[in-house]
Amino acid sequence: MNEQDLHYNYLIVEDILKAFIRNEIRKFGFSRVVLGLSGGIDSAVVCELAVRALGRENVLAVMMPYATSCPESLEHAELMIKRLGIQAEEVSITPAVDAFFFSVPKEELLRRGNIMARTRMVYLYDVSARDVRLVLGTSNKTELLLGYGTIFGDMASAINPIGDLYKTQVRGLARHLEIPFSIIEKAPSADLWQGQSDEADLGFSYEEVDLLLYMMLEKRIEKQDILAEGIPEPFYNRVRKMVIRNQYKRMMPVIAKISGRTTGIDFRYARDWQEMK
Repeated sequence: MNEQDLHYNYLIVEDILKAFIRNEIRKFGFSRVVLGLSGGIDSAVVCELAVRALGRENVLAVMMPYATSCPESLEHAELMIKRLGIQAEEVSITPAVDAFFFSVPKEELLRRGNIMARTRMVYLYDVSARDVRLVLGTSNKTELLLGYGTIFGDMASAINPIGDLYKTQVRGLARHLEIPFSIIEKAPSADLWQGQSDEADLGFSYEEVDLLLYMMLEKRIEKQDILAEGIPEPFYNRVRKMVIRNQYKRMMPVIAKISGRTTGIDFRYARDWQEMK
């Protein structure tokens, strides 16, 4: 088993995801979208797909830097904006975030990062209401499985085109889409504090964990057989625990069932009523 097992025919993936974006946007009665453009590979790929699916006139990118954000992040976001010729806005989250930070100790980086991520999503959903646009998600499958994201923050969206692609696969799709090399190759970071790096936070690389997750989820290989492939048992146990522990982040709020038809359980497809008129 090797990294090549994770790769798709990305031309087909592109077609599937463009159709997904078009169909889901229209089902909800929208024609335009908004997304946060961070300068990272995930949002760059989603932005590219949205433009190819809907046309540049229907895509708005919002850059939301904080005072200590890396200047390179803005540069890479602007590179995508220029490449695609899309509408864009820049909103500093510093005033809103600093109002929260006043009561949060400087050493509590996780709390501060969560505040920044949720503040960015507040701005995106305000633009969504202002312009009648749906919010596109940019969380990949690896992040969703590991819970490496902020619930109601960067994990929030109306639809997510890349949520079933591991980070390794997002990189493959990015190369297929000809995303600028500087964006593909830079170290992944949520840019929540100076020097922050995804892989440093996690303690392992995306290539390592994607291969393990692929064996566990897609191939459904038993633990002992995975260990026989050379995967260290502490690494296996840690990743499995992260996937299980963060299930709540991948779900809508669980509703206690009382009635015969409960939202999200028995009643899920309100849009089908349109066919019953």
